[in-house]
Amino acid sequence: MKIEVWSDYVCPFCYIGKRRLEVALDQFPHRDKVEVEFKSFELDPNSPKNIGQNIHEVLGKKYGMSVEKAKEANQGVGQQAATVGLKFNFDEMKPTNTFDAHRLAKFAKTQGKEAVVSEMLLHAYFTESKHIGDIETLADLAEAAGLNRQEVVQVLNDKEAYATDVRQDESLAQQYGVRGVPYFVINQKYAISGAQPTETFMGALQKVWEEESPTLVLQDLSTEDDVSCADGSCAIPEKK
Repeated sequence: MKIEVWSDYVCPFCYIGKRRLEVALDQFPHRDKVEVEFKSFELDPNSPKNIGQNIHEVLGKKYGMSVEKAKEANQGVGQQAATVGLKFNFDEMKPTNTFDAHRLAKFAKTQGKEAVVSEMLLHAYFTESKHIGDIETLADLAEAAGLNRQEVVQVLNDKEAYATDVRQDESLAQQYGVRGVPYFVINQKYAISGAQPTETFMGALQKVWEEESPTLVLQDLSTEDDVSCADGSCAIPEKK
């Protein structure tokens, strides 16, 4: 089973949805048969690296609400995050452009570190209040994940490096009709939109497994034993 996850590193529901999926996978008996692949999606491709506003101001401007209302909205999201063990530090978050972060994740994938780096980027932005649009910050995270710092800096300074990989993900998202993230596609056939409850992910995993598992599991409705032949011999029924 393959799950493709479209998300952005400054999307709070993407982090919440990721964690809820992980909780569901931890309970799924066939976890070892599930591959999770992260796909790039930019909520605001035109965003500058240094916005000069805090997240409350950015949200208020985007949705035409006061900063106080934006704070209330963010507080509600933070409460949802807390239910899956995440701590969001909205007051100190540094809104930024995420294109380089996505390019880093694509490089990390070639090194077998995609999942680790993706988690670190989300944690860095939402909990540690790090500037994930800054190359040195990204290099620090990559190095902590076990990647070669010099290679990472070289990749990030080359604006074309892994840019096509990011754009291909975003193009595929358009083909699927993705309008918001997180967005989960299972086996290129089933979709889950948004940070749905863990129970929704559990139900989806079980449904897909039952419908597409190569091994058929039949419900045995037999009522008697010793009435069949196997291994070249037949059972001898006992007299009753």
